[in-house]
Amino acid sequence: MSSQAATIPTLNNPAAAPATTQQEKPKPCCVCKDEKAKRDECMLFSNAPDPAKDCLPTIQKYKDCMKGFGFEV
Repeated sequence: MSSQAATIPTLNNPAAAPATTQQEKPKPCCVCKDEKAKRDECMLFSNAPDPAKDCLPTIQKYKDCMKGFGFEV
């Protein structure tokens, strides 16, 4: 077994993913699903007067994940 098999990239871990070409780039709907779900849950169920401000750390994690795959949100 080669050493490459030990570092299989995952769709939720852009740091482990190798640089991709335009043809190999995944669809935006297929990456960062956990981060997106947490962001949406925070925004929907926040009791803060400004949910966007209250959920800023969660939103930033989602943006950072998407940026790791080459998507600008």
